[in-house]
Amino acid sequence: MSGTDTPTGSHAVTGTAGSTGSTGSTGSTGSSGSSTGSGSGETRSLGEILTEVTTDLSELFKQEVALAKVELKQEAGKAGKGAGMLAGAGVAAVMLLVFLSLALMWLLDDVLPRSASALIVAGLWALVAAALAVVGRTNLRNADPALPQTQQTLKEDARWAKHPTS
Repeated sequence: MSGTDTPTGSHAVTGTAGSTGSTGSTGSTGSSGSSTGSGSGETRSLGEILTEVTTDLSELFKQEVALAKVELKQEAGKAGKGAGMLAGAGVAAVMLLVFLSLALMWLLDDVLPRSASALIVAGLWALVAAALAVVGRTNLRNADPALPQTQQTLKEDARWAKHPTS
């Protein structure tokens, strides 16, 4: 009996939402249908509610993953710049070794002008290598792989899950 009352009651509820004049003929079923729907505005089954919650959680998870991807991309860019600076420092160090080797060779071969110029160039490469190493190290220290925004939103989501109304 209640199985047949529920579909007609739900049709009566949708009828009252659409047009109030047509429900006057079905006063008892319309009033019972509207009394169940008047508390929340609509009557939903447990399956619909679970579907909505599952969909919302899925969307939330997708948004968290997207945020993590954006943050990782930003942090990887910072780390990449630092690694590039360190690679530049490595190239400069190789050049330092080349010029120091040439300076030593020319120092043994010819005592004055060539060796002095080679040592000056090697000294410049030493300054470049030191500057690149300092900048690269600073960039690597500034990279934050902890993903602070993602951590913050996950904490907020956990708080919301515990107390969804607040």
